[in-house]
Amino acid sequence: MADAKVLHDLFSVVVHLAPSPVVARIPTVLPRYAGLDSLVRRQQAELDVTRWLAAQGTRVIPPSPLVPLEPVQRDGFSMTFWQFVEEGRDKEPDYVANSEITADLHAAMRAYPGRLSFLSAAEPQFIAESLALLEKRPDLIGPTDLDRARREWQVLEPLVRSRTAFERAFPGIDLQPIHGDSPPANIFSGVDGALYADFELVTLGPVEWDLAALGPDLESAYNRGARRNGMRPLNEHVLGFVNAVGMLRVIASLTLVPQLPPLMEFLKPAVDQWQTMPFAGGVAE
Repeated sequence: MADAKVLHDLFSVVVHLAPSPVVARIPTVLPRYAGLDSLVRRQQAELDVTRWLAAQGTRVIPPSPLVPLEPVQRDGFSMTFWQFVEEGRDKEPDYVANSEITADLHAAMRAYPGRLSFLSAAEPQFIAESLALLEKRPDLIGPTDLDRARREWQVLEPLVRSRTAFERAFPGIDLQPIHGDSPPANIFSGVDGALYADFELVTLGPVEWDLAALGPDLESAYNRGARRNGMRPLNEHVLGFVNAVGMLRVIASLTLVPQLPPLMEFLKPAVDQWQTMPFAGGVAE
C-alpha cells in the first residue's frame, strides 16, 4: 500500500488504499464511554443502512464490495471499508440544495427494515459523563455556563433516553430512520454528482434531528423537499428540542479538546450562540 493516501484526519482517519478502489475509515477521537463493542455496533448499523440504501438506488457512498460487510479490529482500533469515489473538488458545498435533498433521503429511509435504537445519535451517556468531567475543567467552561448546561440536561435527558417520554411530549410527531449527523453537511460532492455519506450516527428519531442548528433558510429548503415528497414540514417545537440537545452535545465535546486542541476554534462560536438561546430550547421543565 505504498500509494495509500490520507483523505481526511480529524475525528477519524480516512485513507484511500490505492491502487485499490477502497477507502478505510478509522475513528480515532472518541468519547470515553465509547468502548470497542459499542463502536462496532454503531459501525455495523452504518454498513447495513448504507448497503440497503444503495440497493434501493439511493445515491450514497456504499460499503466496498471487495471487503466483508463488517467492521475490522486491529490494535485497539475498529475500521470500516468503503467504495472509493473521486471528489469533485471544483464544487463548493451548496447547503441550501443539500438541505432540500435531505428530505429525499428521509423519504428513502422510511422503509428501512432494520432495527435502530431511539436517538442514539444524541449520545446521552457522552453528555452526562462530560458534564461531570467538565466540573474539573474550568479552563474549558466556566461554572455559570456549566450550571446552565446541567439544568438544561435535567429537562432534556428524559426525552432523549425514552421514546415513550418523547412521544408524550411531542404527540403526533412520527419517528423514522434518520441520518443522525447533519446530512446537509455530509453530502459528498463526487465527480458524477452528490452522494449521501457518513452515516456513523444513524438512528431512529424525528426528522428535525438532521436539521438541528442549521437555521431558518436551510429549514425552509428542507420543507420544500418535504412537500415534494409528500412529507410533513419541520415542527418548531421539536426543532427547539433538537437544537437544545445539539448544543449540549457541543458543550460535551469540550471534553475532547485535550485530545484534539484545534477543535476549540470550532466549538467556541457554538458555545457563544448557545448562551443567547432560550433555556432548554423552550421545552417546559
